[in-house]
Amino acid sequence: MSCLFPALMDPARTAGAAPPVRTPDPVDATGSAEQAGAAPPAARAGERIALRFEDRSLGYRDLAAAAGRVAARIRGAGRVAVWATPTAETAVGVVGALLAGVPAVPLNPRSGETELGHIVSDSAPAAVLAGPGDVLPAALAGLERIDVDAAPGGPPVPLPGPGPADEDPALVVYTSGTTGPPKGAVLSRRAVATTLDALADAWRWTGDDVLVHALPLFHVHGLVLGILGPLRRGGSVRHLGRFSPEGVARELRGGATMLFGVPTMYHRLAEALPGDPELAAALAGARLLVSGSAALPVHDHERIAAATGRRVVERYGMTETLMNTSVRADGEPRAGTVGVPLPGVELRLVEEDGTPITGYDGESVGEIQVRGPNLFTEYLNRPDATAAAFTADGWFRTGDMAVRDTDGYVRIVGRKATDLIKSGGYKIGAGEIENALLEHPAVREAAVTGEPDADLGERVVAWIVPADPQSPPDAAELADHVAGRLAPHKRPRVVRLLDALPRNDMGKVMKRALPRD
Repeated sequence: MSCLFPALMDPARTAGAAPPVRTPDPVDATGSAEQAGAAPPAARAGERIALRFEDRSLGYRDLAAAAGRVAARIRGAGRVAVWATPTAETAVGVVGALLAGVPAVPLNPRSGETELGHIVSDSAPAAVLAGPGDVLPAALAGLERIDVDAAPGGPPVPLPGPGPADEDPALVVYTSGTTGPPKGAVLSRRAVATTLDALADAWRWTGDDVLVHALPLFHVHGLVLGILGPLRRGGSVRHLGRFSPEGVARELRGGATMLFGVPTMYHRLAEALPGDPELAAALAGARLLVSGSAALPVHDHERIAAATGRRVVERYGMTETLMNTSVRADGEPRAGTVGVPLPGVELRLVEEDGTPITGYDGESVGEIQVRGPNLFTEYLNRPDATAAAFTADGWFRTGDMAVRDTDGYVRIVGRKATDLIKSGGYKIGAGEIENALLEHPAVREAAVTGEPDADLGERVVAWIVPADPQSPPDAAELADHVAGRLAPHKRPRVVRLLDALPRNDMGKVMKRALPRD
C-alpha cells in the first residue's frame, strides 16, 4: 500500500489509457490552431493529462519527472512545509514529498504571521517548497527555500533505497484552531490510501474520471481528495484556480465527469442556474456532483435538482479522520444526509455520558464517534490532546452531533460545542433549523445558536442575512415558519439581522465570530 500512486510509478501505462480531453483552442485568423494556442507537450504526445491548472498541464510522465526532482532534493528530510497556493507547484511539491517518504506540511497562504509562526515552530520543517515566483512571509524566513520546478520535460529521477512503510506519516495538516492554537494532525500513508480507496468504492471512481474543482490546497478536501484522489486512480484533475459558475460549466462541457465543491460554491451555482441553461446542461451531464466541508442546505439541494435533474452527493469527514461516510453513487442521494459509513469505517452515536445509542430512529441526537484505518495517528507534539480525543477502546470523539435513520443514513445536526442547543428539556440541532429558515424566501443566509435563558436553559437564536435588506423578515413570521416545518420547541425565540455571516476559507460559518451583546 505504500505506493500511493501506481500510475505515477508507471506513467507509460496511462499514455493512451484515455485520450486527453481539451477545451478547443481558438484558431488565429492568420494561422493554425498550433500557432494560436498549442496543446502542452503531454497532450501533443497523446499522453493522459494528470494535472491541469487553468492553462498549464502536466501529463503523468512529466509529473513523475517533476515530482522526482523534488523527491531527490528532499529525500531524508524530517518534514517539509509546502506553500500551498492553488498551483501546479503545490501539487508537484506534495507528490514529490510523498514519493520521497517525507511528511508534507501544507501552509495556508492566507494565514497570519502568528499562526504561521506557530505551525513552523511546532512542525519544525527542514525546508519550505514554493513556486519560483511566490513571495513568502517573514514567519518562514528562517527556513531553507526550495523552488519547485513544475515545467514539463526532463527524465524521471530514480529514488534510491526502500520505499516508505504504510504507517509512516504522509501529511501533517493543521486544524483550524477554533479552541486554541492549531494542532497538527499526523496522517499516515495508510490513512490516505484507505480513505481514497473507500471513496473509489462508494463513488465508482476510476481512471476514466476527470475531476474539476477550485478548492484550496492546504486542507483535506482540496488536496487529499481533489489532487491525490485522481492521481491514485490514474485519472485527471482540472483546477480552476478561482471558482466561477462559468468555469465549472466550461470544464464539464469539455469532458470533466466529476465536480467537488463546498456549499458556498453550490449556492452560487444554484443562484446562477435560473438564467443559465448552459450551466444547467453542463451540471446535468456530470457523472457525480460532490459537496463537503460543511452541510449543504436542503434548499440548494432542491434548487439544483429541479434545474438539472441531478442530485448533489454529500460526504462527511474531518482533518483527523479523513472521510467517514458518503452517499454512494449507486445509493439514494437523500438531501440533508451524508450517507452511510464508508468501507472499513465503524461509526456510532453516543449519549453525553458515552453510552452508545441503539435502535436508530432518525430522531435521537448523539455525538458521532468513529474507528478505523482512516484515522490520524496523533496530534503532533500533543500527547495530551491525542489521548483526550479517543475513548479507552479506540473510538475518536468527533464533536459532531447527528441522528441516524433506520437504514443507516447519517444526518449531521451540528457541532457539540456550538450547534447543540438544550432548550426546555429538548436537545436541538442547529442544522435542521438553519435548513428550515433557508426555505423562507426572505432569508438569504442563516445561522442558529443558543444563548442562556432563565426559563428554558437555552433559547434558540437565529442570525439572518435578509434577501432584501430593505425589507427584512419579521421575527414572529420566521418563528411560525420553523414551528410549522419542524416542531414548536425548535422555533427561534430571538432573530438578529446581519449584513453577512462570518465564514472561513472553506465557506463554513464561524459561529464563535458572531457578534455578542
